[in-house]
Amino acid sequence: MIAPRLEIDLEKIKVNARTLVKRLALQGISVTAVMKATLGAPEIANALRQAGVKTLGDARIENIVKMRHRGVPGPMAMIRSPMISQAARVVKYAELSFNTELEVIRMLSAAAQIAKRMHGIVLMVELGDLREGILPKDLHGMVREILRLPNIALKGIGTNLACRSGVSPDAVNMRELSALADSIESTFGFPLEIISGGNSANLAWALSGANTGRINNLRLGESILLGCDPLQRQPISGLHTDAITLVAEVIESKVKPSQPWGTIAQNAFGAPSTPKTHGHIQQAILAIGRQDIDPLGLEPPQDVEILEASSDHLVVKTGRYAYPVGSEIAFRLNYSALLRAMTSPFVSKLWVNRTPILQSPPTLTKKPRLVSSLQEK
Repeated sequence: MIAPRLEIDLEKIKVNARTLVKRLALQGISVTAVMKATLGAPEIANALRQAGVKTLGDARIENIVKMRHRGVPGPMAMIRSPMISQAARVVKYAELSFNTELEVIRMLSAAAQIAKRMHGIVLMVELGDLREGILPKDLHGMVREILRLPNIALKGIGTNLACRSGVSPDAVNMRELSALADSIESTFGFPLEIISGGNSANLAWALSGANTGRINNLRLGESILLGCDPLQRQPISGLHTDAITLVAEVIESKVKPSQPWGTIAQNAFGAPSTPKTHGHIQQAILAIGRQDIDPLGLEPPQDVEILEASSDHLVVKTGRYAYPVGSEIAFRLNYSALLRAMTSPFVSKLWVNRTPILQSPPTLTKKPRLVSSLQEK
């Protein structure tokens, strides 16, 4: 089998999506499933549709175009502010886009007029995380200008938290977003369809039993794909945390000193190696590296420790076990490692549909050999 590869269990992803759609529906909240970490994979998009997700979102118009060309049905949302240079494609392929700049919206209006269609927009509001967003004091003026533009329909407002600065969604900032929605409606005299409270980081708040106010939409990616809460990276009850695993092949397996020797300078990525172990260790090298994954985002199986990664090598310590050359080791991934692996052309994707078993650990495809004589000093 080809390695390295991502083994992607579509049934487990469907279980995660279906579970979250149902739980949030009880709070009056819909789900926009975010596809950006999957490179717009139609296999995953269709699985999400089957799980009850109505709208798919992506930050790259190229991924939306890919899904359209592969026949993925239903509404699509461009969740990053469109580039002016992409306005025509956004209008053509996405029913909705999230925006913060009036000049961009003017270009969307012009493109929509040429295409003879309406384009919906959601205005993103800055509530403290300092990524994208219109300052609340400027929101009414922005709405007033937008309502003058032809072929543009203001569908709602939204915000994004916990991405740049780690500001957590809570009752205070969610209440502020609800109040801004009320204010727009009372001032301009029309209802807003979408009040998008944020991303997977909102789940703990949304499912806590708190008053969710006007919030009726969340944009979920990590929680569906990896089954965890981004605020603390803890598993979400009832969701699979192993729907996607990374499998890499061993290309070297030797006992080596744990400490380098010679004059030490910077390594290939600008820092000297700082080994934490001493003596000789059982070491393995896998054929994958920083070009393909974020090594800090990998969770190895028990008794395997990640030591370092170069551009195309992952060096691990394997304790008392020697993994034969040609054997494979499976890792769980966090969002950062998944994002990089999915977009690497050197990591194959294997779609599996086995019957889901909640919280089952990743497996090793070949059993390592016990090396009883190895002792660390």
